[in-house]
Amino acid sequence: MPKVGMEEERRTSIIMGTIKAIHEKGYAATTMADIAKNAGVSTGLPHHYFGSKAAVFNATMSFLLTDLSKQSRSRLLKAKTPVERIDAIIHTNFSDEQFQPSVISAWFAFYVVARTEPATRRLLQVYHRRLISNLTAEFHRVTDRETAITAAEGTAAMIDGLWLQCVLTTNRPDGSPATMLVQDYVKKCFDSFETTDTPQ
Repeated sequence: MPKVGMEEERRTSIIMGTIKAIHEKGYAATTMADIAKNAGVSTGLPHHYFGSKAAVFNATMSFLLTDLSKQSRSRLLKAKTPVERIDAIIHTNFSDEQFQPSVISAWFAFYVVARTEPATRRLLQVYHRRLISNLTAEFHRVTDRETAITAAEGTAAMIDGLWLQCVLTTNRPDGSPATMLVQDYVKKCFDSFETTDTPQ
């Protein structure tokens, strides 16, 4: 009988092996054998647990998205005001954890694979909708919903765009400058809200 928790441990090992393989070879060149080797498991085990390379990759991105969400919640617990809560979301996306080389490689693959794989595209859409929803909720505390959505979409676009710019144009990505740029945009949004009535 397998030990309790062994299946979950193996799944996690396979996911970590996938991240390493994508970083080393890129998604297209990565094979299930590469993943198994990095995970320290038999070649057939990734097939057994996930069924296909695409399914392993989607499970890997779900793992990274869950980890991103946990990091965000940890920061949000310490935030009190809408500005602080949005700041927590910004800092999470530009944290050192999100700039690890292997994580960067996985996220690049995520965007590329989403163009052709419907299941991966749905995952990316869920991530994007959640980001917009969380930002909208905070902006909506001080302005009307339509204005809040516009501000949230602008903030999300800056987060995604600056993250990509940061990792594509520097050898050692540093999220600090990007964080300040997004914070400045958010500040301008809140400043503009002062001319409108706060929702009752």
